[in-house]
Amino acid sequence: MPMSVHFVIATNLATTVSSNWFHRNVSRRRIGSSSVKCSTETTEADRWAKLKNGNDSLEICRVLNGMWQTSGGWGKIDRNDAVEAMLRYADAGLSTFDMADIYGPSEDLYGIFINRVRRERPPEYLEKIKGLTKWVPPPVKMTRSYVRENIEKSRKRMDVASLDMLQFHWWDYANDGYLDALKHLTDLKEEGKIKTVALTNFDTERLQKILENGIPVVSNQVQHSIVDMRPQQRMAQLCELSGVKLITYGTVMGGLLSEKFLDANLTIPFAGPCLNTPSLQKYKRMVDAWGGWNLFQGLLRTMKSIATKHGVSIPTVAVRYVLDQPGVAGSMIGVRLGLAEHIQDANAIFSLVLDDEDVNSIQEVTKKGKDLLQVIGDCGDEYRTI
Repeated sequence: MPMSVHFVIATNLATTVSSNWFHRNVSRRRIGSSSVKCSTETTEADRWAKLKNGNDSLEICRVLNGMWQTSGGWGKIDRNDAVEAMLRYADAGLSTFDMADIYGPSEDLYGIFINRVRRERPPEYLEKIKGLTKWVPPPVKMTRSYVRENIEKSRKRMDVASLDMLQFHWWDYANDGYLDALKHLTDLKEEGKIKTVALTNFDTERLQKILENGIPVVSNQVQHSIVDMRPQQRMAQLCELSGVKLITYGTVMGGLLSEKFLDANLTIPFAGPCLNTPSLQKYKRMVDAWGGWNLFQGLLRTMKSIATKHGVSIPTVAVRYVLDQPGVAGSMIGVRLGLAEHIQDANAIFSLVLDDEDVNSIQEVTKKGKDLLQVIGDCGDEYRTI
């Protein structure tokens, strides 16, 4: 998300999952009167994942096209070129797009794109296209009318009768208005305005609270990479018990996990590739917090060896590794629509199988890094001070 990373020294949060609560609720697949047991079914050679929660169901491509890059800072986006690029991604089977109300023209581009699909592609093609968006409101009073008004804006921009998925973000946990917002979003889902309700950047403690309040979320979108394995700690335990799935971003760290930065010297100005995008700058701070540039170079060299062994690229290895983690339904790769493409690398992810030797060699390097849960805090804590 397009905000500066504020590192928070982790405190012992009261996020240990209560075994009694899970026995009473999740084990019986209910919290209050609402089912919260979700699942992911993988079909068609690992390309698709079906998110389920009760009667709610949404099939997504496990490699998602992230559209933060349309918001500025990665190069000027031409509308027509961007829509043509979206069609190429979809034609290649990469048919799930992730956007947000705050990502510049992302929702408008999707609206133009989906109308092109309706006119130019067969009905069965349209069924595979999914548009996931986020709502990132200020922490004000969440009235029913305010929530409805903002969801209507996204529906109109995306030109859809019902949002495939609405992922909700909240800035300030001291204000529990997020529970009101999620209850109103659930009502809109019941009206058919939204197909599935989900979260983005919520921590384990708040996810547990949301489930305890009977709100049927299907997923939580969080930062997750080979460097940032925080979701595999507290969050993964809760996800395993509740069935809520993870959609990950930052998985290629804005492009840092690529051949471009292998053996790059960033200490000498202009000697190596520039950190000239918001995502590169953000994830370089993550590298610094994790263990520094020298350790990161060791990781890149290990990943390059694995990539060469399998005839793929470093980013392909990076995404496959995260997709193989417990609870992960899909991982995102940012798309610079009309400026650069990585369709071949993205599609190679589905056929890549990392063996034990590959995984062990990666973990030999990553275990030398710091535990970012202790440095930064739980999932999403980089966006807020608790």
